[in-house]
Amino acid sequence: MKSERPKPLHYLCGRPMLMYVLDSLRVVDPDRAVIVVGHKAERVTRKISGAETALELEFVEQHVQRGTGDAVLVGLVGLPEDGEEDGDVLVVPGDAPLLRPETIAALVDRHRSHDVAATVLTARPADVTGYGRVVRGKEDRIVRIVEQRDATAEELAIGEINTSIYCFRRSVLAPALRRLEPDNSQGEYYLTDVIGVLSSAGYAVDSLVADDAVEASGVNDRMQLAEAEAVLRRRTNELLARNGVTMLDPANTFVDTTVVVGRDVTLFPGTILQGDTVIGDGSEIGPNTRLVDCAVGSACVVENSTGRQATIGDRSVVGPYAVLVPGTKLADGIVTGPFYNSGSEG
Repeated sequence: MKSERPKPLHYLCGRPMLMYVLDSLRVVDPDRAVIVVGHKAERVTRKISGAETALELEFVEQHVQRGTGDAVLVGLVGLPEDGEEDGDVLVVPGDAPLLRPETIAALVDRHRSHDVAATVLTARPADVTGYGRVVRGKEDRIVRIVEQRDATAEELAIGEINTSIYCFRRSVLAPALRRLEPDNSQGEYYLTDVIGVLSSAGYAVDSLVADDAVEASGVNDRMQLAEAEAVLRRRTNELLARNGVTMLDPANTFVDTTVVVGRDVTLFPGTILQGDTVIGDGSEIGPNTRLVDCAVGSACVVENSTGRQATIGDRSVVGPYAVLVPGTKLADGIVTGPFYNSGSEG
């Protein structure tokens, strides 16, 4: 856990960061996703409520930010009262956009197959600075998690860190949360302390080490936001390439995860596709072209141009150096010629 402070609603590759976290949960088909909001609660609720997701969402506000342990206790209110007491509760931070669905599935599978009170997703990154350390005891069982600011020199040398991602047996979670005390340097209720409470009470706590430590990366500042976006863009480009899209220079091709790209499309260097843009089969985009919320037909050529909220018909040739203003609609087979500006018409 990098920080106990609330964070603003960040966007990565055209989507709210929290949506990537929700996407990773769908693989385990949860009964409900409870989102605990605090800082800028109304804005977060409005944005996420309006986004497309297959999950049933429930928003619960933590009016006073007293730590992650208190946040989870507040969040339990949003779960169905008639839910199974022997069911499981996943706890995932909202700032972990690099978390993969297959990792969540593996965590839940391990938790259920080992019949334990809690299972912690851990990681072994090259740099452990800022993360809570995982302290193990007999039989290599996790006995507690200590935050860096509260750790001893010996604990700081531990190379295994807590990702703040857990699977708990529901029946033991609330009682353990109520036993938390804010006796730490921050004076807050740490969710990490639940692991120590369960272990000291005789419950077994298991763990799963993430295959890729980058999945544990949270976003606490703009530099980490840029690093996370770079990873997501690389994943997006790899997926596009496997689905029939040609990129001459993937490192200089930027495609939001919200964009739909057809088969046999060629993206030249400097192409930026954002928002709800759709590119038809067999089209060529770029170089140095930016399209935002545009619909491009099949077999089109758009080069060295910009467009926003524009529609381009099939087999059209746009550019070079064209500007398509919002509302532009080009019919099938149009050739704009160079330096075309749809805003100068009429």
